[in-house]
Amino acid sequence: MNDEIVIPESELHYRFSTSGGPGGQHANRSATRVDMTFDIAESPSIPAPAKSVLVGALGEQVTVSVDDSRSQWRNRQLAKRRLADKLLEALKTQRVRRPTRPKRSAKRKRVESKRHRSEIKQLRRRPTSDD
Repeated sequence: MNDEIVIPESELHYRFSTSGGPGGQHANRSATRVDMTFDIAESPSIPAPAKSVLVGALGEQVTVSVDDSRSQWRNRQLAKRRLADKLLEALKTQRVRRPTRPKRSAKRKRVESKRHRSEIKQLRRRPTSDD
């Protein structure tokens, strides 16, 4: 999966079936669709801290289904790649956003533009009898 975590082939469980859609007899007779299941909770190859993060994000089991290709071998490769992408995405940690405050100059500009708009709108009003 990555440099620290390697999932052996023996921990991946495959199920094959015919894929739907067009393709005639080949599509109806060939078991090219791949349903791959990986049991995160029972995997000895994933360290405990990463395991708890993955189980929290994805659940105890992850299933990937692929029927993109006419080849079972190609669909197996795609399923492995998609599983790895899914696991890596779940392991990414969100950076904590540090709240920022507006700068003094930005506040000054905002107030100045509001005052300017107010003056423009006042000029649109009818003159009062005092003027």
